[in-house]
Formats: sequence, C-alpha cells, structure tokens
Amino acid sequence: MNLLLVSPQEIDDQGCVLLTDRRHQHITTVHRLGKGSTLQAGVLNGLCGEATIIEQRSEATRIQLNLYRKPPSALPVTLLLALPRPRMLARSLEHLSTLGVKKIILMHTARVEKSYWQSPELKPEKIHQHLILGLEQAKDTALPEVLFKPLFKPFVEDELASLAANSYKLVAHPGDYPVCPRGINEQLTLAIGPEGGFVDFEIQLLEAEGFQVVQMGERILRVETAVTALLARLF
Repeated sequence: MNLLLVSPQEIDDQGCVLLTDRRHQHITTVHRLGKGSTLQAGVLNGLCGEATIIEQRSEATRIQLNLYRKPPSALPVTLLLALPRPRMLARSLEHLSTLGVKKIILMHTARVEKSYWQSPELKPEKIHQHLILGLEQAKDTALPEVLFKPLFKPFVEDELASLAANSYKLVAHPGDYPVCPRGINEQLTLAIGPEGGFVDFEIQLLEAEGFQVVQMGERILRVETAVTALLARLF
C-alpha cells in the first residue's frame, strides 16, 4: 500500500479518519508505524498528501489528513476489453488501475465464454476492490469507470461511434497487419480481444467504425500481458 486511500464519507469535521479495517492492519503490521508517524494518503476522487497518525490502539488507528496535491495524470485512453477469465480479470483490473486507465469497457465477443459473465469477480464490490488496490499501488486517487457491454454487435453499431468520437481508434489483433505505433499523444480508443483474438466478423464491424487493426508481433500474449505491453508502447 503505497498510498492510504480514504473515502470522503470517512472524514470527520476535524479532517480525521478512524481506520479499523485492513488499512489499520497494514499500517501496524506492514509499515509498523505508530503515533506521530506520517504516510502518503489521498481521498478517493480527490487530492493526495499526507496522513499523520494521531492515535493508535490495537483495534484502530486515527489519522489527520493534510491534502495539497493532485493525483497523477490519467492516460488519455478508453479501453474496450473482451471479458477475460475471472482470475485474469482481477489481475487486469489492478494493472489497468495502476497504469492510469480511467474508462474500461468489458465486452462480450464470440470467443468469450458466456459463463464468465456469471463470475463473482463482476460484482461491484469485487471490481471496486481490485481498482482500489491498483490506485494504492500507483499513488492515485481517481477511480476508473468500468462498464459492461454483453452484446457486441449492438454496442459497436449503436454506441461506439459517439463513445470513440474525436479519438484515434486502434484494435490490437494478431495477423498480417501494421505494427502498433508508438508515442501516441492524443485521445485513444483501444480495443483488445480475448486470447484467441476477435473473429473476422468482429474485426469488420470495428473497421467499419474507423478502427485501424494493428499487431504486436508473432507471439500470442495473455490478456494482462498484452494490455500492459500495448499501453507501454502507445504512451
């Protein structure tokens, strides 16, 4: 936990927060901090700064906040991601949150197992947990938005044009396509399929909406690896 994150609702009139959950345990057993110590802190969707421990008991830690700076800048990207396997989804959400992606759209595609949509990992509290872990790692406070689009064709044909308006549009897909560009400095909409890739029909639909198909080489990457490699290359 590189950043202690608190919600606005937890802050009292004196700018203090009483911690009794895993954050208290982390402060006492991992950081091993006591009364008078300071650590990096931030308010969810707000400013960053420092927290001073003003009281500590075996069951709770009370901190005083001093917030004075903005969180790191977000990546200018909207990510369209074919829903990964549940375990991979958890890791991918943490990576994306850490990297600064603020809009994630999980899609159904032909090669996505329908059972994935029933996974407990899609419950709001589980998604929130993974996003928070990514923010804590990156010392960020801006919570990403995660949307579900379980019907691919209607989403692409009816919603994607407005969602991706005025952005550079790319779809990563293995095959004989141009190499993925580097150093994008404009708003980007990036589509990434499942490990088996998009089917031809899906690629055609995306191309009809102005997406350029690019590739990262001959190797077939796991989704979590492909996401990190693509974002590192593009930005």
